[in-house]
Amino acid sequence: MGNGSLGGAVIAVAGAGGPAGRATLVRLAEAGATVVGADNDPARLAEAVDAARHAGGGATVTGETVDLLDLESTRAWADRIEKEYGRVDGLVHLVGGWRGGADFAGTDLADWDLLEKLLVRTVQHTSLAFHDGLRRSDRGRYVLVSAAGATKPTAGNAAYSAAKAAAEAWTLAMADGFRKAGGGAGPRAAAAILVVKALVHDAMRAERPNAKFAGFTDVKDLAEAVEGVWSKSAAEVNGNRLWLTEKP
Repeated sequence: MGNGSLGGAVIAVAGAGGPAGRATLVRLAEAGATVVGADNDPARLAEAVDAARHAGGGATVTGETVDLLDLESTRAWADRIEKEYGRVDGLVHLVGGWRGGADFAGTDLADWDLLEKLLVRTVQHTSLAFHDGLRRSDRGRYVLVSAAGATKPTAGNAAYSAAKAAAEAWTLAMADGFRKAGGGAGPRAAAAILVVKALVHDAMRAERPNAKFAGFTDVKDLAEAVEGVWSKSAAEVNGNRLWLTEKP
């Protein structure tokens, strides 16, 4: 059992190799969780895992290359985690991607084909794969990171916003399942959505020192908000959008 707010918890992070994933691995490890990251880029994932191990002061942090576009591979990953650690208390979904254009009429539907896979299909697979394990946990949480554009789409972001909105609807349906399963006692597990305008990290600031990044959420603040989903009761967070930027 680790110390900290998440001592003893076992949390999986999908899309762990990107800047948000890296910050989240570090934060969860510092909070005492056993963290299992997945990414489709082995080199990037190994770097993120090493950084989190170093920061986590002895926390167990592992990484695995998983094809989240394949449901059976995703289910096998979830099963391996529960078999190895005896439980799974969370799935943080950070698989991202963006394509967009200048205006609505110029929308390229090839962007939708890509974003539907990255932003919707991976959510479907991780939620279905981890659902039963999260229900078996006494603090199961499914955390989707979404964008304000899902609520207020802009003309050039039709494909991106529609994919994010679909992922949100899917996650809220999962939350309704948790609510119904809990009955009068309230949900034991929770599915929640963290909403950002966009994310920013140190390398972006270094590349564009004069940019304001107004309304953006730093990946470290996102990671803190992810950890915070476990500090609230399932009833407080289940089926809710938790806004980390101004609500449109």
